[in-house]
Amino acid sequence: MNHTTETVEDEVVLLDESGTPIGRAPKSAAHGPDTALHLAFSCHIVNPIGEVLITRRAVTKQTWAGVWTNSFCGHPKPAEPLLHAVRRRADFELGLELDTVELALPLFRYRATDANGIVENEVCPVYVATAAGEPDPNPREVAEYRWVDPRALATAVDAAPWAFSPWLVLQARELELFRA
Repeated sequence: MNHTTETVEDEVVLLDESGTPIGRAPKSAAHGPDTALHLAFSCHIVNPIGEVLITRRAVTKQTWAGVWTNSFCGHPKPAEPLLHAVRRRADFELGLELDTVELALPLFRYRATDANGIVENEVCPVYVATAAGEPDPNPREVAEYRWVDPRALATAVDAAPWAFSPWLVLQARELELFRA
Protein backbone atom coordinates (compact mmCIF):
# COMPACT_ATOMS: atom_id res chain seq x y z
CA MET A 1 0.00 0.00 0.00
CA ASN A 2 1.21 3.49 -0.83
CA HIS A 3 -0.92 6.32 0.55
CA THR A 4 1.68 8.98 -0.30
CA THR A 5 2.01 8.85 -4.09
CA GLU A 6 -0.38 11.66 -4.98
CA THR A 7 -0.24 15.38 -4.38
CA VAL A 8 -2.51 18.35 -4.84
CA GLU A 9 -0.19 19.47 -7.64
CA ASP A 10 -1.07 16.50 -9.86
CA GLU A 11 -2.58 17.56 -13.16
CA VAL A 12 -5.86 16.61 -14.83
CA VAL A 13 -6.57 16.27 -18.56
CA LEU A 14 -8.88 18.99 -19.92
CA LEU A 15 -11.34 17.99 -22.65
CA ASP A 16 -13.41 19.72 -25.30
CA GLU A 17 -17.13 18.95 -25.63
CA SER A 18 -16.41 15.96 -27.88
CA GLY A 19 -14.10 14.43 -25.25
CA THR A 20 -10.85 15.25 -27.06
CA PRO A 21 -7.92 16.26 -24.83
CA ILE A 22 -7.14 19.96 -25.21
CA GLY A 23 -4.75 20.62 -22.35
CA ARG A 24 -4.02 20.12 -18.70
CA ALA A 25 -4.60 21.95 -15.44
CA PRO A 26 -3.39 21.54 -11.86
CA LYS A 27 -5.78 19.25 -9.98
CA SER A 28 -5.99 21.87 -7.22
CA ALA A 29 -7.36 24.41 -9.72
CA ALA A 30 -9.54 22.03 -11.74
CA HIS A 31 -12.58 22.05 -9.45
CA GLY A 32 -14.46 25.21 -8.60
CA PRO A 33 -17.71 27.03 -9.37
CA ASP A 34 -16.93 26.97 -13.12
CA THR A 35 -15.12 23.65 -13.54
CA ALA A 36 -13.83 22.88 -17.03
CA LEU A 37 -14.71 19.53 -18.57
CA HIS A 38 -11.98 17.04 -17.70
CA LEU A 39 -11.17 13.34 -17.70
CA ALA A 40 -11.82 11.18 -14.65
CA PHE A 41 -12.77 7.57 -13.92
CA SER A 42 -14.92 5.71 -11.44
CA CYS A 43 -14.57 2.13 -10.19
CA HIS A 44 -16.79 -0.36 -8.38
CA ILE A 45 -14.96 -3.24 -6.68
CA VAL A 46 -16.65 -6.60 -6.22
CA ASN A 47 -15.38 -9.23 -3.77
CA PRO A 48 -15.36 -13.04 -4.30
CA ILE A 49 -18.88 -13.43 -2.82
CA GLY A 50 -20.42 -10.78 -5.08
CA GLU A 51 -20.62 -7.86 -2.68
CA VAL A 52 -19.72 -4.39 -3.90
CA LEU A 53 -17.47 -2.05 -1.94
CA ILE A 54 -18.92 1.35 -1.07
CA THR A 55 -16.95 4.06 0.68
CA ARG A 56 -17.84 7.14 2.66
CA ARG A 57 -15.76 10.08 1.50
CA ALA A 58 -13.51 11.66 4.12
CA VAL A 59 -15.05 14.72 5.75
CA THR A 60 -12.06 16.76 4.58
CA LYS A 61 -12.78 16.12 0.86
CA GLN A 62 -13.41 19.23 -1.24
CA THR A 63 -16.69 17.89 -2.68
CA TRP A 64 -19.37 15.62 -1.28
CA ALA A 65 -17.50 15.31 2.01
CA GLY A 66 -18.80 12.50 4.22
CA VAL A 67 -21.11 11.14 1.50
CA TRP A 68 -21.37 7.45 0.58
CA THR A 69 -20.15 6.67 -2.92
CA ASN A 70 -18.72 3.98 -5.18
CA SER A 71 -15.48 2.17 -4.29
CA PHE A 72 -13.18 4.93 -5.57
CA CYS A 73 -12.71 7.59 -8.24
CA GLY A 74 -9.81 9.52 -9.63
CA HIS A 75 -8.19 11.38 -12.49
CA PRO A 76 -5.58 9.99 -14.86
CA LYS A 77 -2.44 12.07 -15.11
CA PRO A 78 -1.61 13.50 -18.54
CA ALA A 79 -0.38 10.66 -20.81
CA GLU A 80 -1.22 8.02 -18.17
CA PRO A 81 -3.25 5.06 -19.48
CA LEU A 82 -6.65 4.84 -17.76
CA LEU A 83 -6.11 1.26 -16.55
CA HIS A 84 -2.85 2.30 -14.90
CA ALA A 85 -4.64 5.22 -13.22
CA VAL A 86 -7.40 2.93 -11.93
CA ARG A 87 -4.87 0.54 -10.37
CA ARG A 88 -2.80 3.42 -8.97
CA ARG A 89 -5.83 5.01 -7.35
CA ALA A 90 -7.08 1.68 -5.88
CA ASP A 91 -3.75 1.41 -4.09
CA PHE A 92 -3.70 5.08 -3.05
CA GLU A 93 -7.25 5.27 -1.67
CA LEU A 94 -7.85 1.72 -0.49
CA GLY A 95 -4.51 -0.07 -0.28
CA LEU A 96 -5.96 -2.71 -2.61
CA GLU A 97 -4.47 -4.56 -5.52
CA LEU A 98 -7.14 -5.25 -8.13
CA ASP A 99 -7.41 -8.74 -9.63
CA THR A 100 -9.43 -7.84 -12.75
CA VAL A 101 -10.58 -4.52 -14.18
CA GLU A 102 -13.27 -4.25 -16.87
CA LEU A 103 -14.63 -1.17 -18.59
CA ALA A 104 -18.39 -1.11 -17.97
CA LEU A 105 -19.57 2.36 -19.03
CA PRO A 106 -17.05 3.84 -21.48
CA LEU A 107 -19.06 6.99 -22.28
CA PHE A 108 -20.34 7.96 -18.82
CA ARG A 109 -20.38 11.73 -18.34
CA TYR A 110 -21.92 13.90 -15.65
CA ARG A 111 -22.04 17.41 -14.24
CA ALA A 112 -23.11 18.06 -10.65
CA THR A 113 -22.85 20.92 -8.17
CA ASP A 114 -22.11 20.29 -4.50
CA ALA A 115 -23.84 22.31 -1.77
CA ASN A 116 -20.64 24.34 -1.40
CA GLY A 117 -20.90 25.49 -5.04
CA ILE A 118 -18.07 23.38 -6.42
CA VAL A 119 -18.88 21.74 -9.74
CA GLU A 120 -17.85 18.31 -10.97
CA ASN A 121 -17.81 18.26 -14.79
CA GLU A 122 -16.32 15.01 -16.00
CA VAL A 123 -16.10 12.49 -18.78
CA CYS A 124 -15.80 9.55 -16.44
CA PRO A 125 -15.43 6.01 -17.81
CA VAL A 126 -16.75 3.52 -15.24
CA TYR A 127 -14.94 0.30 -14.37
CA VAL A 128 -15.93 -2.81 -12.44
CA ALA A 129 -13.03 -4.58 -10.74
CA THR A 130 -12.50 -7.58 -8.51
CA ALA A 131 -10.34 -7.79 -5.42
CA ALA A 132 -9.97 -10.50 -2.82
CA GLY A 133 -8.43 -8.52 0.04
CA GLU A 134 -9.80 -6.15 2.62
CA PRO A 135 -9.23 -2.42 2.12
CA ASP A 136 -6.76 -0.45 4.22
CA PRO A 137 -8.27 2.98 3.51
CA ASN A 138 -6.30 6.18 3.25
CA PRO A 139 -7.96 8.36 5.93
CA ARG A 140 -7.48 11.49 3.80
CA GLU A 141 -9.76 9.90 1.19
CA VAL A 142 -12.06 7.41 2.93
CA ALA A 143 -13.85 7.79 6.27
CA GLU A 144 -15.27 4.25 6.27
CA TYR A 145 -16.30 1.43 3.97
CA ARG A 146 -18.79 -1.41 3.69
CA TRP A 147 -19.21 -4.47 1.49
CA VAL A 148 -22.88 -4.59 0.46
CA ASP A 149 -25.21 -6.56 -1.77
CA PRO A 150 -25.43 -4.67 -5.09
CA ARG A 151 -29.22 -5.04 -5.31
CA ALA A 152 -29.65 -3.72 -1.76
CA LEU A 153 -27.46 -0.75 -2.68
CA ALA A 154 -29.55 -0.08 -5.80
CA THR A 155 -32.69 -0.09 -3.63
CA ALA A 156 -31.09 2.34 -1.14
CA VAL A 157 -29.92 4.65 -3.93
CA ASP A 158 -33.45 4.72 -5.40
CA ALA A 159 -35.03 5.36 -1.99
CA ALA A 160 -32.63 8.07 -0.81
CA PRO A 161 -30.51 9.44 -3.68
CA TRP A 162 -29.59 12.49 -1.57
CA ALA A 163 -27.56 10.22 0.74
CA PHE A 164 -25.14 9.22 -2.02
CA SER A 165 -22.78 10.94 -4.45
CA PRO A 166 -24.55 12.04 -7.64
CA TRP A 167 -22.23 9.92 -9.79
CA LEU A 168 -23.08 6.77 -7.80
CA VAL A 169 -26.80 7.48 -8.23
CA LEU A 170 -26.41 7.81 -12.01
CA GLN A 171 -24.06 4.82 -12.33
CA ALA A 172 -26.30 2.53 -10.27
CA ARG A 173 -29.09 3.16 -12.76
CA GLU A 174 -26.89 2.15 -15.72
CA LEU A 175 -24.63 -0.67 -14.48
CA GLU A 176 -25.63 -4.31 -14.91
CA LEU A 177 -23.92 -4.96 -11.56
CA PHE A 178 -26.89 -3.44 -9.74
CA ARG A 179 -29.56 -5.29 -11.72
CA ALA A 180 -28.13 -8.82 -11.80
